[in-house]
Parts: sequence; structure tokens; C-alpha cells
Amino acid sequence: MNNYCLILAGGNGERLWPVSRSSKPKQFLDLLGNGRTLLQQTYDRMSRFMPKDRIFVSTNVQYLSLVHEQLPEMDDLHILEEPVRRGTLAAVAWASVFVSRMEEDACLFVTPSDHLIFDETAYAEDILKGLNFASREHAMLVMGIRPTRPDTAYGYIQKGEATDVDHITCLKTFTEKPQKDFAELFMMEEDFLWNVGIHIFPVRSMLDLLYKNVPEYQLEIPRMMEAAASDTGQLVPEFFEVLPNLSLDADFLDHAEKVFVLEGRFGWADLGTWPSLHDYVTGDEKGNVLLDTQGHLYDCEDTVIRLPKGRQAVVKGLKGYVVAEEGEFLMICPTEDVATMRRMHTDAKFS
Repeated sequence: MNNYCLILAGGNGERLWPVSRSSKPKQFLDLLGNGRTLLQQTYDRMSRFMPKDRIFVSTNVQYLSLVHEQLPEMDDLHILEEPVRRGTLAAVAWASVFVSRMEEDACLFVTPSDHLIFDETAYAEDILKGLNFASREHAMLVMGIRPTRPDTAYGYIQKGEATDVDHITCLKTFTEKPQKDFAELFMMEEDFLWNVGIHIFPVRSMLDLLYKNVPEYQLEIPRMMEAAASDTGQLVPEFFEVLPNLSLDADFLDHAEKVFVLEGRFGWADLGTWPSLHDYVTGDEKGNVLLDTQGHLYDCEDTVIRLPKGRQAVVKGLKGYVVAEEGEFLMICPTEDVATMRRMHTDAKFS
């Protein structure tokens, strides 16, 4: 009963521009048109196997009102404010401190807020298995999913020696967003998995690792402890401002000791890019995907279309494209040309 969950909801979702904006990023959108935003779906999924009073959300101060609006049942103290952007490591460190003040022997499960899970029963079983193992071993555990394509947008973790628990192994290596040739090589090897950003660990183990391996935290962790014990339970901006802007995966995972890998078997997708939406959302017989959009397509194949409410698409002859409109921007771009999408977003910001 010492398990807790942290939902990371502070990202600005720029890879799904122009539908996802810094003012209202993807986790606060109902991208699939099922009546619940990605954040709400994540919270729903967690609350099916974890008490609601043990679920926390970490988000940037800019999005506090959106979290309150979309999760009105959540206690204010369970919405952890990030005063400034300092990467996932700072958010996880603050949550670890906060939860440790509530329960010193707590085990924390950290998940992004933009995942699509296909088998929620198997998902709950895997997460609870991981929590039990991490608590028993006083160790950090990362979730891996078997790759379905040589994607360079994900980190890759290599499984090492087996443990006494099925599908849990030691971590052998971690590679952050490899080049295409390495990703293709990893696809051919049975022991490589996608790192999907799900982490499980005892909070004391996390804080000890931070204190030993990240010098900037040696002073700040005691100050965080004081803040967690205050009436508001929130950090003031100057605490976060001095923290290094680090990723829990790329900047910390390589330096941690006693890390294990749990291979998830529940069916997973990251709704982080237009290509990922096309790959995992069911389309018509020609692979076209209309995301909460009405339209008529002629001679189109493998095309994703997302338009605002009240707009209809009438399109002919597109093959492998994204058509996305929001506000003042209409983007039309080949689905796989992620570099150009990134440049379009950058150019639009400064136009």
C-alpha cells in the first residue's frame, strides 16, 4: 500500500504543431475525439488500479488552470507546480521529495500523460509487478517495449542478465535517440527495447542517487524538503531556477546503479508525433486517418487530417501527408518529413 503515481504533464507538445500549442499542448487535447483528453485518459487509467489520493500530476505553472479544469476531483496539493521549465529530472525530484514527506518508504511510478495503452488490464499487472520488484530490491526500474520499427525518436535500452521475475532483467546499456543505422541494428536484436519514459523506484533510492550523482541537488534537496513541509507544499521559482535542465532518461539513467528493465506486454503507443498518430490510430482501408474530423477523401492514401470543429476536409490525391489546422495556421506536409515540420514550427513562431 505504499505505491504512488506521478503523471508528467508539463511538456509543450511542439511536435504536434499546429494543433498542439504551447498555450494548450497535446496532453490537454482530445486528439482522438473520444470525449476525454490525453491527461484525463491517463488519470482514468491510473485510478483503476491505484487509489486516487496517491496520484499526483506535475505540470508547468502555465498549465495549472488546465489541470484544475480537466481534473476537478484532484486535490490541490496533488498538483505539483513547476515554476520554470527544468526538464523531467527536476519534476521527478520534486515529486520524490513531496511523496517521501508523506511516506518515507513510498515507491513511485512515473508516467508521461500522452501514452495510448491497448490492454489496460495487462498494463496494470505490469506496473504492479514493477512496483513490487522495485520496492523489494530498492532499485530503479525502467519500462521497455519491443520496437515495431527503427524509430530514431526514442531511446533504446538493452536487456542484460535475467532476474527471478519474468520479463524483468538487469539494464545492460542505454542509447538515447540513435542514428537510423543503429536503430535498424537494434531492431534486429532481441534484447533491445524502446525506452518509453515509464520509471518505477523507491523515492529514497531516487533521492540518494540524485544526492550522489548530481552535485547541484546536494544543496537543493534539503531546501525541497523544507518546502514540502510547508503549508502550500509548492516550490518558489528560485528553487527550480538553480536546478540543471536535465532529462531523467538521457542525463540520469546512464549514471544510476542497480537499474532493471521491465518489458511491457500491454500494447503501447506514444501520441507525440504526426507519424505516431498515423501508425496507431485506425484508419480507412487506404490508411487515411481523420482525427475527430469530417471529410471526403478521393484517391488519398496514408494521410492524416485534423481540422477544427465545424470544418470539413475535401481532399484529392494526397499520399503520405499530414493536413492539420488550428487557429491561424494550416500545415500540409509529408508525414515522414519530421525535420520540415520542426522547421515550419520554428519559422511560424518568429514570423
